[in-house]
Amino acid sequence: MPSRPSSLRSIPGPLNSNPPNAQAPTGPTHDHAPAHPSGLRQSYTVSSSYSSTSDFERDGDEDSGAGPSNDNPVRSVTPNERTGLLSQERGHGTFTDARTVSPSNASHADSLPGFPFDAPTDTDLDFSPYNSESPNGEGPASGKPKHKRKSWKRQISSHITTQKMHTSRDLARRHGVKDTPGMYLSYYLPVLVWAREYSWSYFKGDFIAALTVAGMYVPMALSLADNLAHVPAINGLYSFVWNPLIYALLGSCPALIVGPEAAGSLLVGAAVKSSVDLGRGGDEDRVLHAKICGIVAGMAGAMVFAAGVARLGFLDSVLSRPFLRGFISAIGVVIAVDQLIPELGLNHLVAKHPGIGHGSSVEKLRFILGNLDKVHKLTAVVAGTSFVVIMVCREIKRRMQPRYPGVAYVPDRFLVVVLTSFLAYWFQWDKKGVAVLGTVEAASHQTFKFRWPFQPSNMQLIRDTMGTSFLIALLGFFESSVAAKSLSSSEPFAGIQLSANRELVALGVANFVGGCFMSLPAFGGYGRSKVNKATGGKTPMSSILLSLLTLFTILFLLPYLYYLPKPVLSALISVVAWSLIEECPHDITFFLRLRAWPELALMAIILLSTIFFSLTLGMAIGVGLSLLQVIRNATRPRIQILGRIPGTNRFENAEFFTDSPDRLEFIEGCLIVKIPEPLTFANTGELKSRLRRLERYGTNEAHPALPRLRQEDSNKNIIFDVHGVTSMDGSGTQVLEEIVRGYRERGVRVFFSRVPGGKDSEVWKMMKRSGIVDLVGGEGHFVSDVGEALKMTEVEQEE
Repeated sequence: MPSRPSSLRSIPGPLNSNPPNAQAPTGPTHDHAPAHPSGLRQSYTVSSSYSSTSDFERDGDEDSGAGPSNDNPVRSVTPNERTGLLSQERGHGTFTDARTVSPSNASHADSLPGFPFDAPTDTDLDFSPYNSESPNGEGPASGKPKHKRKSWKRQISSHITTQKMHTSRDLARRHGVKDTPGMYLSYYLPVLVWAREYSWSYFKGDFIAALTVAGMYVPMALSLADNLAHVPAINGLYSFVWNPLIYALLGSCPALIVGPEAAGSLLVGAAVKSSVDLGRGGDEDRVLHAKICGIVAGMAGAMVFAAGVARLGFLDSVLSRPFLRGFISAIGVVIAVDQLIPELGLNHLVAKHPGIGHGSSVEKLRFILGNLDKVHKLTAVVAGTSFVVIMVCREIKRRMQPRYPGVAYVPDRFLVVVLTSFLAYWFQWDKKGVAVLGTVEAASHQTFKFRWPFQPSNMQLIRDTMGTSFLIALLGFFESSVAAKSLSSSEPFAGIQLSANRELVALGVANFVGGCFMSLPAFGGYGRSKVNKATGGKTPMSSILLSLLTLFTILFLLPYLYYLPKPVLSALISVVAWSLIEECPHDITFFLRLRAWPELALMAIILLSTIFFSLTLGMAIGVGLSLLQVIRNATRPRIQILGRIPGTNRFENAEFFTDSPDRLEFIEGCLIVKIPEPLTFANTGELKSRLRRLERYGTNEAHPALPRLRQEDSNKNIIFDVHGVTSMDGSGTQVLEEIVRGYRERGVRVFFSRVPGGKDSEVWKMMKRSGIVDLVGGEGHFVSDVGEALKMTEVEQEE
C-alpha cells in the first residue's frame, strides 16, 4: 500500500508516547501492527486507550510503580487542593495512594490495579490501621477494611436521600465538614440562616426601607386592584400582607420585595372581563370578581410551586429578551390606554357601551378620540397634575441620587396621595364629579376571610381562567428571576445562595396562600426591590416589616382613604406604564445596530397583536414563536468538519476558513467530524442528512441541489471527535448505531476519538451495549485524540 501523504507525516511529535525512562508495556501484541512502523512518531505501537492493557494502566504503573497492595496500610491523608473530591472521580489524576489523586493530564485512575473506588464507602468500612489491631493483638492490622453493620437510621436515610446528597455527604466527610440534617434544612428554609445571623444593626435600615416601600407602593396596590384587576381595592393590599411574609421565610434573595405587578393585575382584569362576557356574573358582582382573583392567584401559585418541585428553574432562560421586551412594552401601551378613560372622566360613557371596556386598545383609542368634547375637566386636571408631579419627582430623584442618596427616602407618591385626599375632602371634589375610592372593604364584608380556591363549585371558573393563570405564573417568574439575579450580587448572608428552583417554590407557596385570601398575584419586582435596597433594606426582615405595616394600614387606616381620588390612582398606574415602555427604544436601537431582524420582528408581532387584538393573543403568539425558536435551535445538529492547521497538530472547524481555504489542510481519504454536543432524540433527527451533506460537499452551508463535490475516495475513513458528547439517550444511540452500520456496510473504516469519561462513562457503556464498539472493529478503534486516529488509518491502510 502507498504511504500516507507528506501532510500527514508532518504531525509533530508523538501524542501519547511514553516517557523516555518508562518501561515498555508488557502485554499481548496487536496482530494488525505493521512490521515497520511509519515515521509518524519515534516508536509507535498501535494500541487503544480503551484496550485491556491500555495506556491508562501503563501510565498508572509508570507513575506509581505498582498499584497498592493489601500489604501496604492505607495512609492518612489530609485533604488539600490536590485531594480527590469524589469517590466517583475517575480518569482525572495519577495514582498516588489509596485515598489521594493528584491532577495529571497523562494518566487515568479508573483502570489502576487496586484503586479502591469500587470498594464500599467509608460509612460501611472500618479501616484497620485506625480502629483495630492485628489478629495477634500486637499492632495495626494489614489495612484491609472490615464491613460494619449499618444502623437502622442510616438504612432509612440511604433510601430517602438523593444521589446529590450522598455525594455532598462524601465531600463533607473527606474535608472534615460536619454533615447534619440541619445543613440541608437551612438550604431549603433560608429563614434558619438569616434569622440566626440577624443583628439589630440591620433593623434601622430594614425599617426605613419597609416604611419607604409601603409609602410608595401600598397606594399602588390599591390602584392596581381597583383600576386594572377590577376587584375590590383591599385585595391588592392582601398581596402585600401574605406574599412578602412567606417569601421572607422561603425566598433565596434577601433584598427581593414581592408584591402585585401591573402585568399580572391586568391579566386578572382580563379574566374578570372574560367571565362577565361568558355570563358568569355582572360588572358589579364584587364577590365574583374577588373569587376569580383568588382562583387565579391560587392556580398561578400551584403551577409555580409544581415547577419548583419538578426542578424547572431553567425555564427562566427559555423566553428570549426580545419576547420579554416586546410583551412588557405592549402591556405598557395597553395600561396607558386603559387609564386614559378614568383620567379623562369618561367612565360613565363606557358604562353605556359595554363593548368598549372589554375591547382592544385600538377600539378604546377610537372611543376616546370620539368623545374628547365630553371630558370631565376637573378629573383631567387632577390626573394630569398628579402624573406630572410624580414624573418630575422621579426625574429629580434620578439626577440627584448619585450626589445626594438621601433623596431616595422621599415618598413622593405617598405625599401625592395624602395631599390629593385632603384636597378632595376639603373642596368636596366627590360632589363635583371626581370619582373617589370610597369605602375600602372586602367584598364579603369580612376582612381576611379564608376561601379555598379549588372548591368543586369553582370548577367552571377554574377552567375559564386556567390559561390566564399559566400566563401570570410564566410572566411573574421571569420578572422575579430577572430582579433576583440583578440583586443577588451583594447579599449580607453567605449561607443563602440564589436558586431558581427554590425561588419557584417560595413564590408558589406565597401566591397559593395569598389566593386562599383572594389576594392579587404577587411576584418580585425590580423597581420595588431596588427602592428597598437603596433605602437601607438588606435582609428579609424588611419584607416582614412591610407585611406588618400593610396589616396596620388595613386594620386602622382604611377609613382615611375614603376621599382618595381615583384619577390619582390612575395617574400612579400611568407612571408604571411609562416605566414599562421607556426601555423599549433603547432595545430597538440596539437590535437595529446589530441588524437583528428576527428579534425586531418578534417584538413587532407581539406589540401589534396585543394592541390590535388582545393581551392574551399577544402573549400566546410570543410564547409560541419563542418556543418554536428554542425547538429549532435544539433540534439542529451542530456537527463540524475539521481540518488541520498546516505545521501543527491543531484541528479547526473548516466553516471558519471558507474565505481562505489555504490556511487549512485536509487529510486525503479521511473525513474528520466533530460532534460538540450530547446526542438525544431532539438533535439526531437530521444527523444523517447533515453527515451526508458533509460527505458530498465538505460543508453544511451548501445547497443540496448541487452535484457531489467530494469524491467517494475522500471518505474511506471517518473519524468522529466525540469529546463534546457528554451523554446519549436511547434514541441518539440508535441513530448513531445506524450511521456506523451504514458506513461499515460501504467499507468505510470508523474511528472514535476522545470519548469523554473513558470506559466508566455512560457514553461508553451505551456504545458497548448498542454494538457500536463491535461494529467499528473493537476497542482499538477508540483513541485518545484525532492525531492518533489518523496514525491508525495509515497503519490499517499499510496492512
